[in-house]
Amino acid sequence: MKFIKIKFLGALAVLCMLTTSCDKDFEEINQNPNSPETVSSALLLPNVIRSAANEIVGKSWGIGNVVVQYTAKIQFTNEDRYNWGPEGNPYSVFYNALRDVNNMINISGERGQNNYVGAAKVMKSLMYAFMTDAYGDLPYTEATKAKEGVNYPKFDRQEVIYQGILAELAEANQLLGSSSENLEGDILFQGDVMKWRKLANSLRLRALMRLSDRIDPSAAMQAIVSDPVNHPIIGSNADNAALQYLQDVPNQHYLYTTRSGSFDEYRLSTTMEGVLKAYNDPRLYAYAQPTNDSGAGILGDPDDYAGVPNGLADENAYGYSPSGDPNKGGSNYISRVGLLFSCLTCSEHASPVGFQTMLISYSEVQFILAEARERGFISVGDASVYYQNGIRASFNYYESRLRIANLNTLADVIQPGEAYFSQSQVVYEGSQEEKLQKIGMQKWLALFFNGLEGWYDWRRTGIPAIQPGPAAFIATVPVRFMYPTGVQALNRDNYQAAVSVQGEDRITTRVWWDVE
Repeated sequence: MKFIKIKFLGALAVLCMLTTSCDKDFEEINQNPNSPETVSSALLLPNVIRSAANEIVGKSWGIGNVVVQYTAKIQFTNEDRYNWGPEGNPYSVFYNALRDVNNMINISGERGQNNYVGAAKVMKSLMYAFMTDAYGDLPYTEATKAKEGVNYPKFDRQEVIYQGILAELAEANQLLGSSSENLEGDILFQGDVMKWRKLANSLRLRALMRLSDRIDPSAAMQAIVSDPVNHPIIGSNADNAALQYLQDVPNQHYLYTTRSGSFDEYRLSTTMEGVLKAYNDPRLYAYAQPTNDSGAGILGDPDDYAGVPNGLADENAYGYSPSGDPNKGGSNYISRVGLLFSCLTCSEHASPVGFQTMLISYSEVQFILAEARERGFISVGDASVYYQNGIRASFNYYESRLRIANLNTLADVIQPGEAYFSQSQVVYEGSQEEKLQKIGMQKWLALFFNGLEGWYDWRRTGIPAIQPGPAAFIATVPVRFMYPTGVQALNRDNYQAAVSVQGEDRITTRVWWDVE
């Protein structure tokens, strides 16, 4: 019995020592080195950029190109007929990414890494602008604060959201370059801080123009363009905020690995076809391919390109005949979207790196400045020069991308020559209304496959004239997305409060800046 007692007491002592030791170092021992609680901004930044860019280009392909009639659908035509339900993204994707953005701001802010904080604020502003232009009012001041106990964030008015966007972009411009750390993980600009500053100020110009029917942007725009040292903006195609893709899996461009059936659902719209041909515009050869029936190869005459009207019912869209001959209808007689955007299984000429996701381009900035100068918002520069710069930048951009994609046959014909600018529909002359119409048309042409930007700008300007197709579910072109069903269910009280102020949660309800 004594032996047993001593043995028990010894075991108890060992157990106590082990327990004390474990308790003493508990937090240190139970930290998993393979799953850190915090990570550096260098690891967060590439995913933020990639997530935002992928969502923007995906929305461009699926809805943006269709709703402003760059492309039309020949199968599963619901998007083209405005049979739109609640839209889950960009809402879910962007709010997930914004958590990483907040982490970047907090982590790098504590370390004095202002370049990372500035880049994070630019991406935050880019995503919020994209979302609010799509949906309208959104959670903003209380968003992504679940760790602080805010599980049901209120919706802020779009006016408040844009005030925050403009303030954070201005702050980003000041922060960027004020510290010395390298922007590792920067897959957009490869660490070039000046290009981030140019992006911040160019996005400010875009936002100010977006709000111009509600708020006079003159003072803010003038302050930017009159002080290029302190407020640099995108000044050439080399400054474009465009995500470059890579040769290897999974880093090729958005459509490169898609299946041919999905790619072939989208074709050249007769609206885009009509404008390009009326303008003798060689971007036709970049934006579309000759029809299979033409036998023209990768480059044809204008007559070898044919579109399909938007908003046809499925049975009419798939068998559509551009010539009106019922024996010459169907996909072989309608142009695919251009080779620059093609999938690997669609063509031997497809390139994994030719196409880029464009966030904002030099061409767009020049058109913004042309409109701003013509409307008297700024007194710097000449509207005609800005206008022509915008057109030339678009042509130069597509020529260079086609050469990168090894499509030199197309690149060789993409430059229009001076005759293009002397055409009555292009030359910068006429009344102010006529000049603004020309700026709007050229901007629309240049914004092809640029997220939802063509749609947002069309809602502001009404340029070009777009009519719903014959099988459309509603009689007007949609002007917003409906909120996701998850938001309606899980944040119902705040959702209902937002709808009561903004208007019914319908695709025909205008957002705050969209003045009739």
